[in-house]
Amino acid sequence: MARMSTKQIDDIDALIRALDTADALPGVADLRTRSYELLEPAPDASVVDVGCGAGRAVAELRERGVNAIGVDVSERMLDVARRRWPGADVRLADACDLPFGDGELAGYRADKVYHELPDPARAAAEARRVLAPGGRIVLTGQDWDAFLIDSDDPGLTRTIVHARADTIPSPRAARRFRGLLLDAGFADVTAEVRTAVFTGAAMLPMLQGLARAADAAGAVTGEQADVWCAEQADRAAADRLFLAVPMFVAAGSAR
Repeated sequence: MARMSTKQIDDIDALIRALDTADALPGVADLRTRSYELLEPAPDASVVDVGCGAGRAVAELRERGVNAIGVDVSERMLDVARRRWPGADVRLADACDLPFGDGELAGYRADKVYHELPDPARAAAEARRVLAPGGRIVLTGQDWDAFLIDSDDPGLTRTIVHARADTIPSPRAARRFRGLLLDAGFADVTAEVRTAVFTGAAMLPMLQGLARAADAAGAVTGEQADVWCAEQADRAAADRLFLAVPMFVAAGSAR
């Protein structure tokens, strides 16, 4: 494996911190629990958590008596998972090339993963391959082009949100979850949405990241990004920040 650069390590560490912050937010634990319920795993069933990151879902599924296996493309992420959850079964693997035989698994879960994939349909087909008949799949994630942010400048806000979305491989994958599962041959497909609402300063780094990405992409100027970030900081200080993020959840069964 190629040695990671200092920037790559820093980016992964920043992602881990962001995920830890997200895990602590109201409603996030409930959404994870909902994904476990939709998996409907039998005791000792083998379930893969794709894009497992630091391994929280793998550990929580194991606590439920599930034979949970985590996979991730980042060895550094897996190192963190192994330190946090000793004994967790986590492996280096790509969502489009899973280390399992045909029909080997009873469950498949991917949370906030498909938007990072250039070809989500290929990952859904790979999920179908590794699931036994009757096996369950659950996908959860946000649509990066559907963030709702209160601002004094709605036009600039739309530009920032769209520009940030355009830097992501598949920013609208979540709104396609139902279609992806149907196209991959899954049955009994369901879809639901839970909107996460944030009003505190904890989300300022994420909002600032949106603006900085839009600036880097040339969609807004540095001055526009600074003004927008300052407004959001003022809103947070005055308890007027408002961010709503629709979280999409789709589930289905392998035929």
